[in-house]
Amino acid sequence: MHHDTQRRLNRQDYKTLTLAALGGALEFYDFIIFVFFAAVVGELFFPAEMPEWLRLVQTFGIFAAGYLARPLGGIVMAHFGDRVGRKKMFSLSILLMALPTLGMGLLPTYASIGIAAPLLLLLMRLLQGAAIGGEVPGAWVFVAEHVPRKRVGLACGTLTAGLTVGILLGSLVATVINTTLSAQSIADGGWRVPFLLGGIFGLIAMYLRRWLQETPVFVEMQARKALAEELPLKTVVKQYKKEVAVSMLLTWLLSAGVVVVILMTPTYLQKQFGIAPALTLQANSIATIMLIFGCLAAGLAADRFGASKTFIVGSLLLAGCSWLFYQTVAQHAEMLFACYALVGFSVGVVGAVPFVMVRAFPPAVRFSGISFSYNLSYAIFGGLTPIFVTLMMKLTPLAPAYYVLALSALGLALGIYLHRDLDGDRVAPHADSLADL
Repeated sequence: MHHDTQRRLNRQDYKTLTLAALGGALEFYDFIIFVFFAAVVGELFFPAEMPEWLRLVQTFGIFAAGYLARPLGGIVMAHFGDRVGRKKMFSLSILLMALPTLGMGLLPTYASIGIAAPLLLLLMRLLQGAAIGGEVPGAWVFVAEHVPRKRVGLACGTLTAGLTVGILLGSLVATVINTTLSAQSIADGGWRVPFLLGGIFGLIAMYLRRWLQETPVFVEMQARKALAEELPLKTVVKQYKKEVAVSMLLTWLLSAGVVVVILMTPTYLQKQFGIAPALTLQANSIATIMLIFGCLAAGLAADRFGASKTFIVGSLLLAGCSWLFYQTVAQHAEMLFACYALVGFSVGVVGAVPFVMVRAFPPAVRFSGISFSYNLSYAIFGGLTPIFVTLMMKLTPLAPAYYVLALSALGLALGIYLHRDLDGDRVAPHADSLADL
């Protein structure tokens, strides 16, 4: 495509970005809201005579099932995204998310239908996981193929910030419900509200997505008959092993950074340092808002200075801020807000992750390449990180700090590697593939 790669973003670009980010936010909201209501859901969907620990294990097992369904859903949807078009899959993934979320809000409990209740809950969760597996890589490919080449970083950063908005939305809704309703009203049906809201918003977002256009890159591939000849996934595994490895490591940084700093830290602060839950949640909201700005900053930096410098500087910043945070909170609780805000912002380096992934694969297998790497890595590292950090806590109370330091080291190493390999604009073996962007 020889359109002006330097052009500024136009109205259609902003519309595309907004609708894509909105969908991403909703998907993450739907996925995360389950965590906030896990305890209530556990009591309502499992037999009363079950021991508490087993109930928690089962509830979190159902949460984890969502992670495991990701690769399957993501890879199937990406296959069709590379074959029949980005746009169709983009609408399908949001429908696949909205319906089970609505379903979860409407499910009869164990008291009414017995063992069918937890099984249906599990089914809804698997569908949600499959949907999110298609949505996130789909959204990254979609916006990156729409915007001018010099704006890919900003576009990907904006989307990643959108996912963060979803997490924030989830915690806000949970806070509102927990503060306005009594525990009894929540158990009586208040817990259904956030699921119903998510489902309804999802359907609205899907409706709005009708106004999106297929990406110019895909349209051009169709015109040139340049679509993948064999299974796109087969091509990816055969020809792009290095790209897959880099993408998987980057996804580890992305998923684990968010899981440890944003999702696990509030509970950690409460248990480890006895900080009041209300306080940790406020601090967590501030950190999440700062993460949104961090993602945007990383995306802009990737456009401006390239992925390599962004990851080198960003990872050093992450190491410094996280170490400072986990060290000082113990002694100086009054520094909690400021330090958590800093570390939240520094985790934003993950906003540059999709920038690298979109450029690593040529258009014909781009969706499949990103989806395969992202979802496989997310299922492994997203699922195992909480377990690993919790086990490390037995050895040292600073377990989260060491884990985030390890992630920073990984980010730094990838930044140095990308400097050698991606050398600014050119992806070594496939220089031609980026001409299409």
